[in-house]
Amino acid sequence: MSRLRELSLANRLLLASLLTLAVALPLAGTGLSHYFRTTATDAFDERLEALLNVVVAGLAWEPTQQRLVHERSLGDPRFEQVLSGWYWQISDGAERVLTSRSLWDQRLPVRSHRDVIIRDLTGPRGTPLRVIERDIRLTALDGPLHVSVAISRKTLDATLARFTRLVTLFLVVLGLLLLVTLALQIRWGLAPLRRIQADLQQVENGDAERLDTRLSPELARLARAMNGVLDRDRRLMRHARHTAGNLAHALKTPLSVLTTLADGVDEPRRTRLRDELTRIDEAVRHHLARASAAGDATLAPRVVASDVLAPILSGLGRLAERRGITLSHDLPAEMRVRMEAQDLQELVGNLLDNALRWAESRVELRGGNDAGGSWMEIEDDGPGMDEAQRRDALARGTRLDEQRPGNGLGLAIVADLVKLNGGRLTLDRSRLGGLAVRIWLPGRPFQPAD
Repeated sequence: MSRLRELSLANRLLLASLLTLAVALPLAGTGLSHYFRTTATDAFDERLEALLNVVVAGLAWEPTQQRLVHERSLGDPRFEQVLSGWYWQISDGAERVLTSRSLWDQRLPVRSHRDVIIRDLTGPRGTPLRVIERDIRLTALDGPLHVSVAISRKTLDATLARFTRLVTLFLVVLGLLLLVTLALQIRWGLAPLRRIQADLQQVENGDAERLDTRLSPELARLARAMNGVLDRDRRLMRHARHTAGNLAHALKTPLSVLTTLADGVDEPRRTRLRDELTRIDEAVRHHLARASAAGDATLAPRVVASDVLAPILSGLGRLAERRGITLSHDLPAEMRVRMEAQDLQELVGNLLDNALRWAESRVELRGGNDAGGSWMEIEDDGPGMDEAQRRDALARGTRLDEQRPGNGLGLAIVADLVKLNGGRLTLDRSRLGGLAVRIWLPGRPFQPAD
């Protein structure tokens, strides 16, 4: 039952059609065969009855010789061929018996009956016969005479068998044609649903923003409703980002004022106040950064990395020049990343900012596409990290060197963004001697973990 529930809509319709044909066609075949059998048998029996009437009409009593004679030919030579399967017989149940030449020395069993009866029996040489018989009376005789006409059933049975084979073959061919026709009809009828599925796939992959509404009236309404939901989700995400930005600006000034006021407080209370204000500032920045990126990653568009990152690379390039650091980048023009442009700028900007803060003279950015998505790698020639430091660097607020500027949130925010978009973040030793940060992002939608 569970497998049936998992069947696609097209397979369900095709299975229902197959079951209907599997029931309807055998019933139709049985009905046709029964009708033909009845019709053919009735025609056969009518012929038997006509031959019986001819036999009765040709029967006479020869008074001079005191014997029965048959004075009329039945018009079929098979009654003259020995054991041909076509016989007639007249009998009084005793010594008077008159038969066709074809019966030779054989006799048909006698079953007296006033009315005409038709039955099947086995005749000479085991031949199946269809027999019609009745009792008649002649004025010259005291007792009744029993008249029988028998014809071999082989012709009738062969005709019935041939018809059954033809009907079976016809119904099989008809069933296959109907199945093919129904499959084509189902495929044609479900084509709009497949278009909606393809459109949804494009929306999920970031190749489109809306569903095509040029569909049948019923499905066009569904597509418009889904487009409304998508537009509403995007508006909510933009509103959430805008609200997070406004909150950041609203908190920045009070924190700056409080930090300034803390300078007028005597030690050691001043140090404690500045430490607590710093913790508040770091926590606010961390959670605001997460909130600004917390959209639905499954609807993220596919953006050209070099175009989106051009402003970030230009600004950080000037910063690197002032610090005497060479910032090089190699991003193919065809490289597309499935991520919101703002999130991609936030991600790469944090990584490059951290790399420039720790580098001695060189920072490199590389990227590309692979079979499952896209990757980027940022390396520097700074002091690098050991395994324990690389693990701690991803924790919120961890500082590896209090003498360096910064709040320690960069890598933590990057880790949140990568996780939100279903990617992977790894830290390793750089070939330049410092830290190597590698990011992989999927090119297709992912299912977030529960």
